[in-house]
Amino acid sequence: MEQTRVQGRSLRYFDYNLLFLIIFLLGFGLVMLYSVSAYEAQSEFGSATYYLSHQVRNIIIGLIIMVVMTLIPYKVWGRLAVCRTVYAAAFLLCVLVVIRGTAANGSTRWLSIGGIQFQPSEAAKIAVIIYLAALLSRMPKQIKEFRTVLKVLIRVAPLIVVIALSNLSTAIIVAGICVLMMFVASPKYSHFIILLILVAVVVVLFTMLSSYRGDRVQAWLHPEEYPDQAYQTLQGLYAIGSGGLFGKGLGGSIQKLGYVPEAQNDFIFSIICEELGLFGGICVILLFVLMIWRFMVISNNASDLLGGLLVVGVMSHIALQVILNLAVVTNSIPNTGVILPFFSYGGSSMIFLLAEMGLVLSVSRGIHVEEADLPVE
Repeated sequence: MEQTRVQGRSLRYFDYNLLFLIIFLLGFGLVMLYSVSAYEAQSEFGSATYYLSHQVRNIIIGLIIMVVMTLIPYKVWGRLAVCRTVYAAAFLLCVLVVIRGTAANGSTRWLSIGGIQFQPSEAAKIAVIIYLAALLSRMPKQIKEFRTVLKVLIRVAPLIVVIALSNLSTAIIVAGICVLMMFVASPKYSHFIILLILVAVVVVLFTMLSSYRGDRVQAWLHPEEYPDQAYQTLQGLYAIGSGGLFGKGLGGSIQKLGYVPEAQNDFIFSIICEELGLFGGICVILLFVLMIWRFMVISNNASDLLGGLLVVGVMSHIALQVILNLAVVTNSIPNTGVILPFFSYGGSSMIFLLAEMGLVLSVSRGIHVEEADLPVE
């Protein structure tokens, strides 16, 4: 029987694997958030579902934005006028935080506009990703020169400095995103040793300029000598240690009963380890590893450099935030206000995180796959 070949045709691609991971992490995060926060919510607000209901609202808003971002062709964000506007808006909002920001838990990181309170530093992350991706995609050859790297860094430095005035941990993440995006775009890696040294020097200077940050460093180095400053860290370590291999079971945590302050935020991973054990903690880490792998697949197959760099920026953000959060919880670095994506309670962080997911899914929609030639009888 004679066979002929049908010529392959270009098919649009969509990464359903990443979409499934996002939905699974959101669901898993809600379960753990309710388990961790129910006691404190009942004690503080008279409703065990206070944090859960607010987080569901945040997720619904974020999912709507994610769908919109997915449907918008990502190349729209590459237009110079658009990316500059996004960057300028984020910079202005961060400046307003310094001038008239709202304080909470000893930090001024929030801005209230029209009765709505949010963190502009979260918006700054996606703004920097869009701005740098558009900028670097226009200079693929020039970026190999160190002076070009410095020019790019000078453009984003004002935003990083403004963020650092009120939120050093977020400034470190934004700086890390910038360095990693330039590292991927540049064929010369030696430049980034100097950049890492510069970033380290800036971090040290900002730490020395603030007394409470210096106290955090001392509490990190000698937690037993600073029981007040290191209280949250010590209680978090107790939670991780008491969980053992398979944990005390969902809802069985003792440390969440008022021992770990703000357990639903920065230290939610410690309660996950207490309830689900080391096994549960490793599963959470593996979920993020799978997500980063999907980011790499999408970035490598993006139809242009702009799309690839957008995904690299989001991947850098997720990777840095997860690593820093786990390092804080395990007392590998000084305590900072870095939350665990998809799990920790937060409005601005969740909404802008899902906006970034929409950006990545939009890049995946731009991938064209050549259909294999099919034999026809």
